[in-house]
Amino acid sequence: MNFDLSEDEEMLKAVAERFVSDRYDGERRRTYLARDAGFCVENWALLGDLGLIAMAFDAENGGLGASQIDIALVAEALGRGLVVEPLIESVLVAGKLFESQADPALKTRWMPGIVSGELRLALAHHETAARYNPAWVESRAVEVSGEWRLNGKKDMVRAGVNANAFIVSARISGDAGQNDGVGLFLVERDAPGLVIHPYRVLDGTVACEVELHDVVVKADCRLSGGLEAIGDAETRAAIAWSAEALGIMETLFAETLDHLKTRQQFGVALGSFQVLQHRMVEHYACIEQARALLHLATMADPSDSDAWGKAIAGARAFIAEASIKLSHDLIQMHGGMGVTDELIIGHGHKRLMMLARHPRDAGHELDRYAGVTG
Repeated sequence: MNFDLSEDEEMLKAVAERFVSDRYDGERRRTYLARDAGFCVENWALLGDLGLIAMAFDAENGGLGASQIDIALVAEALGRGLVVEPLIESVLVAGKLFESQADPALKTRWMPGIVSGELRLALAHHETAARYNPAWVESRAVEVSGEWRLNGKKDMVRAGVNANAFIVSARISGDAGQNDGVGLFLVERDAPGLVIHPYRVLDGTVACEVELHDVVVKADCRLSGGLEAIGDAETRAAIAWSAEALGIMETLFAETLDHLKTRQQFGVALGSFQVLQHRMVEHYACIEQARALLHLATMADPSDSDAWGKAIAGARAFIAEASIKLSHDLIQMHGGMGVTDELIIGHGHKRLMMLARHPRDAGHELDRYAGVTG
């Protein structure tokens, strides 16, 4: 099979790599993370100008209609630079969910701004008691005089700080844990009764807790679909999460290889020790395995939902576990320096920890691959 990139794919990859080389280094990344939103607003605008936001959306909505391969290429390139802008969370999860479930009138109002990057959405779905059960939704939506009143609390809303609106899941009927009876609602940031509590997560980015106290949502702001739509959006985004993890793994490997070639112990380079050579070869092989599984996932046909979901879950399960093992070992090869703020190794490990555990960890992805869970 031919894995050579087409001319368009090469150009898209080059755009993402140029963004990283022009806008990122260790010091600037720390500066971006320190901002209130946990990323650089100017960088987000530049991603919009470059078309890296629009690429994810369908051409009929003003997007570029990128393929799964295109998205993986961009995510991998951004992963190599440990980019902190929430392209996956805001665009591939919340943005694509809105695009697929909003009615035409609502899309007319919101899609131009979302595609250009002027507006951002965040998915507010996960709840504290849910663990890894997506059906555990305790938040409630009650219809009153043609409008909806929402009450509840959402935890771990990634990229929610400064988002213009939230896609909130709330139970219309049934009890927490049931797959049916969950609706989706578009709630604007300044809606009365909406309270946002931001906090830092493991990788230094900012998530938030969202409280809803009798938040009124107009009837036309209810989206179609429910849990299945959220699952499809997160499955689609999982390709990008896996590709980002692969890019980070490549960067950490390259940094460690350079360290082993230059750092000396007992008068010789660390890289001359055979045991370290063998461990690096093992990690190189692991990276190539991860790349092969990612290729399998990107080439899977979304119209065959079972095979598509299985291929993506398999890639996620392997990469989530392998990436943590790799970063743990590479930190050890750096010694105490590996966890300092000055080196990229520790930063990459923290990001890999987030990618490996949210929204599902390797064990749950393996269960999905095996068909044990949905």
